[in-house]
Amino acid sequence: MRRLLVPAASTALMLVVLLGLGTWQLQRRVWKAGLLAQIDAAESHPAIPMPANPPDFIKVRLDGHLLTERLVHYGAEVRADTLGAHVIVPLLREGADPVLVDLGWAPNQLRAPLVFPGGAIEGFIRPAEHAGSFSAKDDPAQLLFYTLDPAPIGAALGLVKVAPFTLVAMGTVPLGTFPQPVQSLPRPPDNHLQYAITWFGFALTLLIIFALYARKSLRS
Repeated sequence: MRRLLVPAASTALMLVVLLGLGTWQLQRRVWKAGLLAQIDAAESHPAIPMPANPPDFIKVRLDGHLLTERLVHYGAEVRADTLGAHVIVPLLREGADPVLVDLGWAPNQLRAPLVFPGGAIEGFIRPAEHAGSFSAKDDPAQLLFYTLDPAPIGAALGLVKVAPFTLVAMGTVPLGTFPQPVQSLPRPPDNHLQYAITWFGFALTLLIIFALYARKSLRS
C-alpha cells in the first residue's frame, strides 16, 4: 500500500486541477450565454440616442462631425481575394469627448475615393481591446493598428482625449462603395461545453489509469 501513496497523491492533485478547469469552463459557459443574450437583445431593438456611459454592444445613434481628414486603418482582412482593413475616423460631438468610429472595411488598394456617411451614425458600442504578448505590433507612424484601443489610436490622430470605446457603424452602402459597414453585431464563439467535456474526460481517464495501476501493484 505504501508504494501507492505518491501515485495516489499525484493523481488526487491532478484530479483537482482537471475538475477545476472543467468547472471553470461551465461557469464561463453561463457567462457567455448571458453575453450572447445581451447581444441578441441589443440587435433586436432599434438604436437609441448615445447615453453618457453606454454599455458594451448596445446599439446607439450618434450625431456629430466626422473628421474625415484624420483616419487610421485597423486590422488586416481578406475579402474576395483582396486584402483590406477597417477605416476608423474620429467623430466630434458637442459637450463630450470625440468617439472613434469604425466605418467598415475597405481594400488597401482603393481606386475610388472613400464615401463617408452624413448625418447621424448608427452602430454598436465595442469595448476597448488591449494588446497581448502575441498581438501584432501597431504602427502609429503609418496610422496602422491591430489592437482596437481608442487611447493610442486617438493619440496618433492628434486627439488629446477620446471616449474609451469604439462605435462600430452598421448599415448598407451601394455595391462597390467603401468603406462597407457591418450588418450585424459580433457573436463570440461558445465552445465552453466542449472544453468542459474535454477536461472532465481527462479526469476520468486519469482515474481509470490510476485504478489499473493500483490493481496491478496490489496483485504483484
